[in-house]
Amino acid sequence: MKRVLIDSDVILDFFFDRAPFAKDATILLSHCESGRIRGYITPVIASNTYYLLSKTANHKKVTEKLIQLLTFIDVLTMDKSVVERAINSGFTDFEDALQNYAAIQHGKIDAIVTRNVKDYKRSEISVLTPELFLKVLTT
Repeated sequence: MKRVLIDSDVILDFFFDRAPFAKDATILLSHCESGRIRGYITPVIASNTYYLLSKTANHKKVTEKLIQLLTFIDVLTMDKSVVERAINSGFTDFEDALQNYAAIQHGKIDAIVTRNVKDYKRSEISVLTPELFLKVLTT
């Protein structure tokens, strides 16, 4: 089974139905829900998602959406080691460095799925757009 870290932009594409990206985000998350792949987020992704959704909905509605997401998505841990590695990584985007090192620390993440591939140039893990990941998944 493939294990993927799903970045904030993909989660937000789904929740905000952002065209033309929502279709691939929905398919990706449906594969997580069906058990075909195992999807992960980080606490930072959960926090970002909460914050941005709360701009358009109340606390109760936002937490309901996050609870529903967590029925089929797991959360990677982040600790001091992840933060230190991110700080010293040379990544230009600290948040993406945190995601990357949380995935590395987990040890079993096959890919990071994001539309922001350029910020993960230094990643040791495969980094794919949702569109490309879904093509690889079906071949």
